[in-house]
Parts: sequence; structure tokens; C-alpha cells
Amino acid sequence: MIPARFAPVIFGLILSGLMSLLVSGIATLRAVGLTSDFPFLWLGAWLSGWAVAFPAVLVVAPLTRRLVARLTAQETSQGDVAER
Repeated sequence: MIPARFAPVIFGLILSGLMSLLVSGIATLRAVGLTSDFPFLWLGAWLSGWAVAFPAVLVVAPLTRRLVARLTAQETSQGDVAER
């Protein structure tokens, strides 16, 4: 099993892989249509997209967490919403 301290990196790897797979598939389909070489074109687009997406997620995720924390209210232990 992978140690829990690697959870943010594993999360970023899986999230960036799935999102880049979906986005590159849609973009490739729109660009070339459903041709016989579509899977190979999609694979190439996905791998180069993932190579950019994974490091970007690792950099952007902490910034996004801070922004979400500022935009949302914290709940107290009784379930009430606390002011910031």
C-alpha cells in the first residue's frame, strides 16, 4: 500500500489523468472526427496533455484549496456556520 502522505500526489495524478483523457478525447473528436486513426490521435493528445496537466494540478491545487476556504463558511462543532 502507498503511504497516506502521498495521497495529494496520487489524487492529482488520477484527477489530471482522467480530466485530460476526457478533454483530449472531445477536442480530438471535434478536430478530426471519428476516423479510423482516432484512437491513436487521441492517445497522443492525451499523453501530451497529461504531461502538462499533472504538474499543473500539483501547483494549482493548493491555491484552489485556499481560494475555496476563503469563499466558503466554516461550520462549528454544533453545525452552525461561523463568520470569518
